[in-house]
Amino acid sequence: MELRQLRCFIAVADTLHFGRAAQKLNILPASLGRHIKMLEDSLGSRLLTRTTRSVVLTQSGSEFLAAARDIVERVDKLEASFRESQRDKTSVLRIGAIDSAAVGLIPQIIPHFREAYPGVDIQLLEQKTIRLLPRLLTGRLDVAIVRPPEIVDQRLMLKSLFHETAVVAVPSSHPLAAKKKISVEDMADEPLIVPDKGSRPHSHDLTIKLFLEAGLSARVAQIAEEKQTIVNLVSTGVGIAIVPRWISRLAVGGVKFVSLDLPSGSARTRLALSVALVRDTRDTARDAFLEILHQQTEQLALSA
Repeated sequence: MELRQLRCFIAVADTLHFGRAAQKLNILPASLGRHIKMLEDSLGSRLLTRTTRSVVLTQSGSEFLAAARDIVERVDKLEASFRESQRDKTSVLRIGAIDSAAVGLIPQIIPHFREAYPGVDIQLLEQKTIRLLPRLLTGRLDVAIVRPPEIVDQRLMLKSLFHETAVVAVPSSHPLAAKKKISVEDMADEPLIVPDKGSRPHSHDLTIKLFLEAGLSARVAQIAEEKQTIVNLVSTGVGIAIVPRWISRLAVGGVKFVSLDLPSGSARTRLALSVALVRDTRDTARDAFLEILHQQTEQLALSA
């Protein structure tokens, strides 16, 4: 006696019609008939009386039906309970990251994390800092890698990771592309493509402050929100741009990335990167990710 045979018998008992029962089980009527016959043979008793016009339960069939239902229901509940317990064992880690981290940092961290914690599923959201931090507070993210904001919500805790070095993106045909390093003075008369201050204050302020500190005015030719858009604009000759070094990993034709010529170790050429989480919370998967993150950051190529 098999579970499949019991399901077939119950379906026929419920519909009193082989065709409708087969349709309900998504099998052929002939296959349904074979399962019923095998069940009857294993029990040594007729459960159904079938004519050309009707199907009825025999006395034995009526007596057996309640027990069959009980067995199938118990098995279904056991399967459902087991599947639920397995889902509970499967952790999900929801990571938010700014584009810089999503492209340059996360791909170097996740392989180490998956190797150590293969049972944890990872969901990654790439967004700007101003949109990631609110998601942490509402519980839609477990951890986020961001630029540290000027004012930090007291409910959040930020831990510094490292600083990214900025470089200059110039068209490959531009005279500055032949230089090994570019100074702010070299860019004095060049049109600049600058990130939008509202959504990317760190990158925007970096460019403006470099020029102000050199006693120059930045010639802003274009404001753009996305880093990919900025580099694409550089490739068309709209202007040059100061960008994080990670963006040089993107395959954009017609663009060369040149180092900034400033005093060694100058913080003015560096963009801070931090990891943010909600204070006074514990999460096994998140804490494991943080441990691996901090172990790996010192070895990353993005570190200055």
